[in-house]
Amino acid sequence: LYGSLLMTRSKESNYVPALRFRWLTQFYDAVVSVTTRERIIKQALIQQTHIREGQQILDLACGTGTLAIRIKQIEPRVTVTGVDGDPAILDLAVSKTRRAEISIRFDNALSWQLPYPSAHFDRIVSSLFFHHLSWDEKRRTAAELLRVLKPGGELHVADWGPANNLLVRGMFGLVQLLDGFANTQDNVTGKLPLLFEKSGFSTILQNQSFNTLLGTIVLYSATRPR
Repeated sequence: LYGSLLMTRSKESNYVPALRFRWLTQFYDAVVSVTTRERIIKQALIQQTHIREGQQILDLACGTGTLAIRIKQIEPRVTVTGVDGDPAILDLAVSKTRRAEISIRFDNALSWQLPYPSAHFDRIVSSLFFHHLSWDEKRRTAAELLRVLKPGGELHVADWGPANNLLVRGMFGLVQLLDGFANTQDNVTGKLPLLFEKSGFSTILQNQSFNTLLGTIVLYSATRPR
């Protein structure tokens, strides 16, 4: 098999799937591609991650596996694991991985309850996920990511951030209507670097930013101290 799926079904009754409604899951790739400049942004995220042969890579909230698959295609000699809280979207990821004929492990788990040992990953990447979480869930997730990263390991995040102009800030209101105002407000007010700092990360950087149809996406990086 070109991917294995660990089905630890979430007992959280309030879990919100990608695009909020399960009937939209099948359209996830098309929607993300059209509205977020996905190919350009994920390529920039991979480039800033500086992936090297032999590393253990975790794609947090991997969705349909697009980022995980691209990482494995660029550097086949790394071990890539994808984790997501939605079994339905992981089914799509497994199917895509089989079609690509590459090996990626996919696990079903929540971001603050990861089924991995401490100090296991060299790199963690995440795309358009943190804005779905409440501040407390963000805090718990960041602490868990620090735990599973090796000393000197790096976290690389692409997510909504402070708007570059009033037009894109206005368009981001559509995202807030869909994903919630309270949790997305943390992103547009620039609180993700503070989150990583308070969680124990160091060398926290806000790197490139990209305007999209729905707002500004910012690339961040942070390191677990040695």
